[in-house]
Amino acid sequence: MNACVSVYFISSARGEVSQLRASAMKDFAGLGHLFVVSFLFYFSSFMVIPAITDVTMEAVCPGRDECSVAIYLSGFQNAVTGLGALVVTPVVGNLSDRYGRKALMTLPVTVAILPLFILACNRSDVYFYVYYVANIVAGIFCGGTMHCLCLAYVADHVGPRRRAAAFGLLSGVSAAGFVSGTLTARFLATSSTFKVAAAVAMVAALYLRVFLPESGVVSCSDEACDPLLQASSCTSSTSSSASSSDSDEDLSPRLPPQKGGLPSLSNMFALLTGSLALSGAATITFFYSLGEHGLQTALMFYLKAQFGYSKDEFANLLLIAGFAGMLSQLIVMPILAPILGEEILLIVGLLGGCTHVFLYGIAWSYWVPYFSAAFIILSAFVYPSIRTNVSKNVASNEQGIAQGCISGISSLASILGPLIFTPLTAWFLSETEPFNFKGFSILCAGFCTLVAFIISMRIRGAQSSACKKSTVQHEQA
Repeated sequence: MNACVSVYFISSARGEVSQLRASAMKDFAGLGHLFVVSFLFYFSSFMVIPAITDVTMEAVCPGRDECSVAIYLSGFQNAVTGLGALVVTPVVGNLSDRYGRKALMTLPVTVAILPLFILACNRSDVYFYVYYVANIVAGIFCGGTMHCLCLAYVADHVGPRRRAAAFGLLSGVSAAGFVSGTLTARFLATSSTFKVAAAVAMVAALYLRVFLPESGVVSCSDEACDPLLQASSCTSSTSSSASSSDSDEDLSPRLPPQKGGLPSLSNMFALLTGSLALSGAATITFFYSLGEHGLQTALMFYLKAQFGYSKDEFANLLLIAGFAGMLSQLIVMPILAPILGEEILLIVGLLGGCTHVFLYGIAWSYWVPYFSAAFIILSAFVYPSIRTNVSKNVASNEQGIAQGCISGISSLASILGPLIFTPLTAWFLSETEPFNFKGFSILCAGFCTLVAFIISMRIRGAQSSACKKSTVQHEQA
């Protein structure tokens, strides 16, 4: 009799596991149209990166490998774009909570076409400066908005337990677009690169409007929307139902009802400081993004001045980085996330990010940047882990504004990064440098990522201490 009962329960458990796996696959398959839009968008955006440095240098300082004016133009563009995105991204995220993700996602996907179309027509000096202005405007609406809305869309369809893997998968699809765009640019002439990029951007906008289903505020709680949590609640006792209601209270909205369509700064600040997890995610995002934007400000010009890199070398470097990120987010992270959790993955990713940036700064040969790019297989854990942590700590009707606030903090770092690192890079790449160390600005960016790593360790230590203290108090009671 006992054997029969055991066989029955084992069969039931297997059936539940199979059903849960099928539900997970159905959820991810339901996001297929979003993944296609994301792939096409990043394919067109990243395709032009290997060529844009040469186009900029040719328009501003023709025939030269070092040009402070080009560095300052790039820094000014990043600063203005970051300032605009800091204001726009949380607002768009909040509006998507009210009016749906698809409607708001149309904005960045459509605006991104204009600058690509301009350089597809001509790359003369006049066209370059028109492109420069249009790219700043497009960056304000596309810099953090597209990624923020995609994350909120995923959170609408995937429960908390699978969200880390889903966010990693979304980042992997974006990395696949990055790799495909860079690889395509590697074999295209510069004149053709911008034409193909503009055409792909138009296809992305059309696909979004025709095929992507609308998504917005989820009417049910996260537990009700997640098949994994549904199954566990069906087999739980009355006491677990009580704890489930407590969990619902924990996930209740932290923001007061909005009468208008725009969130106030006080509301956004209250949301980010509502818990140690959210405030820690915001602080880590700021310092890590500051280091990343410092690296992006200096890297291309540093490699061109130090090792004579051109379009093909830039494309090779970006391909290595893209393949490492794609491998990490499509294969490695979905395997490790359920085992280690996003907290451990974040620490590992930040350690890899520090190594990645420091190796660029002290590169002693032309192959060292290629080796450094391979560490992206670890640093790619950082942003999906942060976004997962944020998503788990807010309610379903706060996903857009929460992800928008984190994107806004990253945009704030993108303002300060160029302001700090552009003059530093130009100084150490000029003939009047205080000492011969062309990668000094990149080394300084590495220290910013190191600060983020230290903060993550301290926050994890504080959380562990709090958990131990709570356990002791519970046992004493």
